[in-house]
Amino acid sequence: MRFVSAEDVHRLCAWTNLCDALAEAHKGPEPKVDRSEIHWERDGHRETYFNLPAWQPGVAMGTKVVTVFPGNRDLPAVQALYPLFDGATGEPLGVLDGTALTYRKTAADSALGSRLLSNPDARILLMVGAGSLAPYLIDAHRAIRPGIEKVYVWNRDRAKAERLAHEVKGRIADDLEDVAGKADIISCATSATVPVIKGAWLKPGAHLDLVGGFTPEMRECDDEAVRRARLFVDSRWFAIEQPGDLGDPLRRGVITREDIEADLFELCRDGYDVKRQPDEITLFKNGGGAHLDLFTAMFIWRNLS
Repeated sequence: MRFVSAEDVHRLCAWTNLCDALAEAHKGPEPKVDRSEIHWERDGHRETYFNLPAWQPGVAMGTKVVTVFPGNRDLPAVQALYPLFDGATGEPLGVLDGTALTYRKTAADSALGSRLLSNPDARILLMVGAGSLAPYLIDAHRAIRPGIEKVYVWNRDRAKAERLAHEVKGRIADDLEDVAGKADIISCATSATVPVIKGAWLKPGAHLDLVGGFTPEMRECDDEAVRRARLFVDSRWFAIEQPGDLGDPLRRGVITREDIEADLFELCRDGYDVKRQPDEITLFKNGGGAHLDLFTAMFIWRNLS
C-alpha cells in the first residue's frame, strides 16, 4: 500500500488541471457521502475532529480523517490523512497526505466557483484571512483569473497579513471597507463568528468566495451581502444548513432555499447557463465535503507515476 506525500500531492495538483478534473467529476453520478464530527472547547478555541466518508460505487471510496485546531501556533490549524480504497473490490490502495489534499481541494473548489461565476476580467483580489489556506486560495484564484493585477491581504493580526502579503507579492489592506469596495473577487478564509464583510461595501459585479465558516455560529458576511448577491454553493449537502453564512439567514427567513440557484453539480452540467450580467454580485459558499476529497484523491491517484 502506497503513501502519497504532501510533495506529490502539490506536484500533481496544478490548479487548472485539478479544476478541470473537479468540473468533470461533477458531471458524473453523485457519490454517497456522510459526515461526522466531534467538538471540544479548550483555551477559547473550538477544536474539531471530522470523519468525511464518500463512496463512488464501483470506482473508489475513501474517508478524510481531519482535525481542526485553531489554537495551533507552530502547526497548521487543519491536519488530515486520506485512506483510499478500490470501489470494486474494497482493497486499500493507499494513504494520501490529507493536509495537502485539503489545501488543494479547498482552493480548487473556490477557483472552480470563480471560473463559473466571477467576472472574467477581474483585476483586484482581496484575501480576508492569512492562515495556512490563504496562499493556496490566492494562487488558485490567480491561476483561474490570470488578469488579476493586484492582491490585497487583510487579517486581524497585521503581522500575519504582512507576512502573507510579502509571500504572495501583494499589499496590505489597511482599510478593509475601502479595498473591499474596489475588489473584483473577495475570498474569505477566517474563523469569524461576526461578519467581516458587509454587503454595502460590495461593488457591482463583485464575486464573494466564502470558505472559512463550517459551523452554524460562523459568519464571514452579513445579511446585506446575502440579500444583494446571487447565491451559489459547492454542494447542497454541506454548504447550506451547517455553515452559518447561509444557514443563519435561512433560518431567520432572510432568504429561502429557492434563493440558492445552483450547486457545482448543476453548474458543471452541459447546457447550464449562469447568464451572469456584468453588474451582478455573485456569492459562492465553499462548504467542502467528502465528495470533493474523493474526487481530488481519485485525480491524484490516477496521475501518480
